[in-house]
Amino acid sequence: MKSYSESYKEAGVDITAGYKAVELMKKHIARTYAQGAEEIGGFGGLFPLDLTGYTHPVLVSGTDGVGTKLKIAFLMDKHDTIGIDCVAMCVNDVICCGAKPLFFLDYIACGKNYPEKIEQIVKGVCDGCVQSGSALIGGETAEMPGFYPIDEYDLAGFSVGIVEREKVIDKTTMKEGDVMIALPSSGVHSNGFSLVRKVFDIENTDLKKPVEELGGASLGETLLTPTKIYVKPVLALLDKIKVKGISHITGGGFYENMPRSIPKGLGVQIKKSDVKVLPIFKLIQKVGGIAERDMFNTFNMGVGMSIVVSKEDVKEAISILKDNGIDAYEIGTIIKSEDGVTLL
Repeated sequence: MKSYSESYKEAGVDITAGYKAVELMKKHIARTYAQGAEEIGGFGGLFPLDLTGYTHPVLVSGTDGVGTKLKIAFLMDKHDTIGIDCVAMCVNDVICCGAKPLFFLDYIACGKNYPEKIEQIVKGVCDGCVQSGSALIGGETAEMPGFYPIDEYDLAGFSVGIVEREKVIDKTTMKEGDVMIALPSSGVHSNGFSLVRKVFDIENTDLKKPVEELGGASLGETLLTPTKIYVKPVLALLDKIKVKGISHITGGGFYENMPRSIPKGLGVQIKKSDVKVLPIFKLIQKVGGIAERDMFNTFNMGVGMSIVVSKEDVKEAISILKDNGIDAYEIGTIIKSEDGVTLL
């Protein structure tokens, strides 16, 4: 006998919609099983751990959500890319330790379970998992009537990766004269959207109208551009180059994130003219009348990740990243400083 409760449905929770959503998403989840995961459906996600080649393996975990970027997805009624953001925010943190992501779990809380919408959200999650080499081994969809509006949802995720202890990124090896390399972002990524929404008065703006400053793209599609996932290019770099520090540039921009990968007593000096600022950030600053420092202290400004290597390794590092689809470039120099980031 199939599970069904008329009383629960009258209270706002249709458990049969949940079953349908799971069936719809299974074809997407199957694409992530290349890492060795086993089929979902139990109470816990199973992942066979192959420790071949590891002497002192360390598990690295990361968890995050998408934030108020979700509001753009609601207004655009587009839900098939927001899952990439969820994965990216987690796996891009994990790779900062030098760890290879293994598996991922997601959590979706919604006011009403529309199976086709849930499928689109999970499709995006699976796309992100494929991009990062992660297996989606489980998750949860919680229908919460009266808590969330029926057309809204929240999305969060959890990633686990692995790295050999001696290969964990060690920022203490950094020294004056080392070079910081920029890995370009795909856009605003998933940070600063409370400010973005205020600047553009999102609820009262035509998000589908072409914008000249954005090359004719609409504001909505530009803002919904998924967060870049850097896992595979960075893993390729780590295989050949000694990397001394990695920062995922999220909320807090340059000033908060770059110093996290730099040891005390050192900082990074960056020429603002060297930063390849994307058009969307110039538009945000112009429309919002935002001070330059606040822009660099809120947004990635076109730099989604930064990596520090020795001066002699810069050319090869950039070449490896470019061979792996990242148009990396030199952005700054490590100096003796207590200020963290110095923008000239």
